[in-house]
Amino acid sequence: MESTFAFAVNELFAEGKIDKFALAKVGQMTEHHYVGVNCGIMDQFASVFGKKGNLMRLDCRSMEFEYFPFDPQGYKLLLVNSVVKHELVDSPYNKRRESCERVAKAIGVETLRDAEYEDLERVKAEISEEDYKRAKYVIGEKQRVLDVCEALIKGDYETVGQRMYQTHWGMSKDYEVSCEELDFLAELAEKCGVAGSRIMGGGFGGCTINLVKEELYDNFVATAKKEFAAKYGHEPKIYDVVISDGSRRLE
Repeated sequence: MESTFAFAVNELFAEGKIDKFALAKVGQMTEHHYVGVNCGIMDQFASVFGKKGNLMRLDCRSMEFEYFPFDPQGYKLLLVNSVVKHELVDSPYNKRRESCERVAKAIGVETLRDAEYEDLERVKAEISEEDYKRAKYVIGEKQRVLDVCEALIKGDYETVGQRMYQTHWGMSKDYEVSCEELDFLAELAEKCGVAGSRIMGGGFGGCTINLVKEELYDNFVATAKKEFAAKYGHEPKIYDVVISDGSRRLE
């Protein structure tokens, strides 16, 4: 939201002279210094650099990025909102980042993107069990991102879906940013034959993003509403997702 607002102000009052990289950074710094969340830059970057029909891989160190085609013929992308509110400022989000920084320091690298599982095992005795689990998730996620990019090039959406599930359970069991309701939705998706399901966003509530075969769509939506309401007393909110362009001037 902050970067999109910055884009609008830039268009209205600066004739678009501020480049998009700076606008994304403005959004991130707003989160850091005014909201109090030491977030990354992916959301802000996507809001200004998003491209219709494409997913994006961003190198948060060099700020280089690459688009990958997202054209899942026979599938639908679906957001399921648990309607569980999460407040990242008061949540353990910042502590997760601190855990990763401690492990990176123990290994001797700048960030965990430069680490492998072998490095983590080497320092396992020197770090806490909690920090070990956080780092295990991050190192594994690095490879999952690369796997998904390769699968997208091949049009292999079953592999994309498998990696989505792996990410979800890594975030649930190792990074521990899920919650009971989101785990319930992921388990329900798998039971309904959904190709992939995972936490969307920072976790601690919120939504799952689901890659659903078209012939399974209606049953999954109906089942999710019915079973979630039976367990938690309210229906989840359902949104069809369309990948579109990021912040832009509409003529």
